[in-house]
Amino acid sequence: MTIFRCVNCGQPITSEVMPGEPLRGPERPPGNEVAPPRMASGTFKINFDASLLIFHPDDVSGAALHSDPRRLGGCCGPAGQDGPNLVCVGCGVEVATKESDCWTDNLVALIAAAVAEEPKVL
Repeated sequence: MTIFRCVNCGQPITSEVMPGEPLRGPERPPGNEVAPPRMASGTFKINFDASLLIFHPDDVSGAALHSDPRRLGGCCGPAGQDGPNLVCVGCGVEVATKESDCWTDNLVALIAAAVAEEPKVL
């Protein structure tokens, strides 16, 4: 199991997680519904160029919404199209982008350079 921490202040950003694969499902829910989470709870996936780490939204408890309302555009939730919209609750550094609008995936993408992986020794 792994916990990801803010590289700036050491604040835990995620709960304990392990590598996993994205969930498959219907392309889009009907109407303006938010899609089911892209990742299963407790799992993460490194994106194609290793710049982002993709998580279930509930696994990212050490981040809060950005104070800049321009970063939070979307009709049903943050669309994630206006730059990082989550900051570390410990120091305020931008650490991730949350997507949860009715036309986007439902996920949190941590910026790989903003976090450090802490393996949990069993």
